[in-house]
Amino acid sequence: MEPKELMYDIPTPLIAGGLLIAMLLATWLGYHIGFRRQNVETEQTRAQSTAVQGSLLGLLALLLGFTFSLSLSRHDARSSSVVAEANAIGTAWLRLEFLEGAAKTQAKVSLLKYTRLRVEAGDVSADQHRKRDAFTANAEETFAQIWSIAAANARDPGGPAAVSLTNALNDMIDALASRNAALDRHVPEVVLIMLFVTFILSGAMLGFSSGVNGTKPATPVYLMLTLIVLLVFLIVDLDRPRRGIIAVDRSAMSDLLASFKAPVQ
Repeated sequence: MEPKELMYDIPTPLIAGGLLIAMLLATWLGYHIGFRRQNVETEQTRAQSTAVQGSLLGLLALLLGFTFSLSLSRHDARSSSVVAEANAIGTAWLRLEFLEGAAKTQAKVSLLKYTRLRVEAGDVSADQHRKRDAFTANAEETFAQIWSIAAANARDPGGPAAVSLTNALNDMIDALASRNAALDRHVPEVVLIMLFVTFILSGAMLGFSSGVNGTKPATPVYLMLTLIVLLVFLIVDLDRPRRGIIAVDRSAMSDLLASFKAPVQ
């Protein structure tokens, strides 16, 4: 199912660049409003503005920490799912030894095809939903072939060997579903929107405080805005699998495929 979030398919640099422009505009607008009101502001209202500014920055730090932790945990889950799937496929490959003759050869050929499909699926961008669905459908079809061969040819049905092979194949298809689910799991868009609104309001308050005090925003203000945008870029990039600078290590799957030897027909 395609994600319903508005920003999910927007490139990360575009999101970060748009946020930077919005924060700069908010700071500029806040400065000019504050500059025009500096003659009517009292010490009490200036102190109130400073307090609100500090509260917004505190809320900003809280949201940043929460969102970064959330996106990092999603990234770690995707990394773990790759290793879990590689382990499940590797175990299934070994358990196919319980089959005999042509059945074992056919099952291993199908499992080799299945593994290759899963490795190729890992190179498909997360926003190419139809292509991802096609790879998943092909993998599930190939798995059905393996299951059919195993079910028809397992020695001593119901015995320890057959049960062990069945469990390995179950783990393998469960790993596929878990990895796909981890790929689609990301920070809720409402959290990102709340984060962006807080950033923009913080920029406006920084500009307003500078304006009512009759000074332009200093260089540290712009450095802080830039750092915030860089952190947002990092959060969104972590949360957008297969599309940004930070990528999940998929070497476990490619190494597994390289370790398989095609069975002799």
